[in-house]
Amino acid sequence: MIKVLVIDDSAVMRAFLSRVVASQPDMELVAVAADPVLAIDRIRLKAPDVITLDVEMPRMNGLEFLGKLMAVRPLPVIMISSLTREGADTTLRALELGAVDFFAKPANLADLEGSVHEIAEKIRAAGLARVVRHRIPAAPVRLVPPLPRAPGAAANDRVIGIGASTGGVEALREILVHLPPRMPPILIAQHMPPGFTETFARRLNSICQIGIREAEDGQAACHGMAYIAPGGRHLTLTRRMGGYVLRVTDEPPVNRHRPSVDPLFRSIAKAAGARAIGVMLTGMGADGAEAMLALRQAGAYTIAQDEASSVVFGMPRQAIALGGVREVLALADMAQRLEALTA
Repeated sequence: MIKVLVIDDSAVMRAFLSRVVASQPDMELVAVAADPVLAIDRIRLKAPDVITLDVEMPRMNGLEFLGKLMAVRPLPVIMISSLTREGADTTLRALELGAVDFFAKPANLADLEGSVHEIAEKIRAAGLARVVRHRIPAAPVRLVPPLPRAPGAAANDRVIGIGASTGGVEALREILVHLPPRMPPILIAQHMPPGFTETFARRLNSICQIGIREAEDGQAACHGMAYIAPGGRHLTLTRRMGGYVLRVTDEPPVNRHRPSVDPLFRSIAKAAGARAIGVMLTGMGADGAEAMLALRQAGAYTIAQDEASSVVFGMPRQAIALGGVREVLALADMAQRLEALTA
C-alpha cells in the first residue's frame, strides 16, 4: 500500500487529489496539509511513501520546502505545476532539487477529472522511486557555444536515440552536459506534456556544449545538436538526400504516450540501422522496449541504464528482459561511452 500525503493550499486540488488516492486499491491517503509548515508534523507522524506538493503556497513555497526535505529526509515528491512558462521553469528547478516527477494542472480545473489515471500512475511510479539526499551536480561551464553546422548527414553517418520517462529529466541533464560538440545528432523522447519541452531544451542549451533544441518538423538533423520531442507530439527520423530529417507528428499516442519512445526507436532502426545507437533511461512501464529490440536486430548498439542509478527501473528492465539491450551502464558512465562509440 502506497501511503500518500497531499500538500496544497487549494481546497479544490486537495479534494481532487484525495479522491484520486482514495479510488486506488493500492494507495492510502494518510494526511493532507494546506502548507509545508503544517506538513512537517504530518510527515513525522504519518511516514508517507509519496508526497504531492504544490509550488505556490503560503508561509513557505514548494521549492523552499522541497530543498529542505531532500537535504534532510528524502522522499519521492510529485510537484503540482501550472501550465505556464513560469510554471515550467519552476517545475524543472524542482526536478533539479530532487522531485521525481510532476503533474501539470490544466488551465480549466473542470478538466481535472480526465487526469485521474495519469496521476495515479505517477504516484505508483514515485512509490517505486529511489531518492537520496540531494545535491545539484555542478555542470560544465559552457565557455564557447557549439559552432553552427551545415544541415545534412551526421559525422560518420551516426545517430543516437534516447528514451526516458520518470527521472529522465535529470538523467538527460547528467548525460548531455558532458558531451562534446562533435557528437552526431541526438534525438530524445522524454515523456513530458506540452508547454514544458521548450523550456527544458532552453535550460539544457544554456549549460551544454552541444546545442539543444525542441524538435521541429522537417528540420535537418545536424552534428553537435540534440533534439527533444515536443510535449504531446511524436518525434521520428527519416533519411533524405543522404542525410537525416526530423518528423514531428500528431499521430495517436503509442503505449499511452505522446511523445513515445517506440516510434522514435523504430524510425531510427529503419533510417540508420547499424549506424544507430539506442539508449533507454529511467522510467516507469515498457514504452520503447520492443522498439529497442528492433533497433538491436537492425544492428544498432543498444544501452540501458542500470537499476542502481535509475529512479525507476521499469523501462530499462523491460528492454533488457526482451533481449533488446547489448550493454547496461550506470548513468555516470553514459556520456563517456557515447563519446567513445561515436569517435
